[in-house]
Amino acid sequence: MVTGLTYADVLRPCEKKYSILYDVALVIGGSMLIGLCAQIAVKLPFSPVPITCQTLAVLMAGALLGRIRGSLCVLAYIAEGVAGLPVFALGRGGLAALAGPSGGYLVGFVAAAYITGFLAEKGWDRRFSTTILAMLLGDAALYAFGLLWLSCLFGFNSAVLAVGLYPFIAGDILKILIAGMMLPTGWKLLGAAGFAGEKTR
Repeated sequence: MVTGLTYADVLRPCEKKYSILYDVALVIGGSMLIGLCAQIAVKLPFSPVPITCQTLAVLMAGALLGRIRGSLCVLAYIAEGVAGLPVFALGRGGLAALAGPSGGYLVGFVAAAYITGFLAEKGWDRRFSTTILAMLLGDAALYAFGLLWLSCLFGFNSAVLAVGLYPFIAGDILKILIAGMMLPTGWKLLGAAGFAGEKTR
């Protein structure tokens, strides 16, 4: 079966020992990038969930690295935060942050990276329209977990949408549009450089 390569697959070494090191480096590097993007945050006076840039980092990790490495990046990031490193939004860390209002979104990051990675492996990141759709599906999974957890904490009511969804829509649209432009353009550049972008499994 012919399937699409992810960006990470293009440069992956063929030798097993080097390919394992390569994958580990990508997972650790990806988790660090998510942590850095989490620090670009704006605390909202009316919401317990801050606006951050980490959503874009999570979606891009899935698309660039594939479903396994992308979701492992997020799991590594969460593990770093739970261990006490200040990698969560606004420099927070520890198990309390995971159990707080943002906890559902953090779990949703894993699903978002997996979904976008899976679709990227199917070649959805080669065109603007399908890249946008892949990112929207990943984003929807993220919010499904986030809003469900907020509802468990504060009750099932419309106020959950007011503090956990509506303030983030405009920013997420911008992030998704950025990904929609960057990913297909990158593949065109790789194609011009002689990378076929396909493999047989």
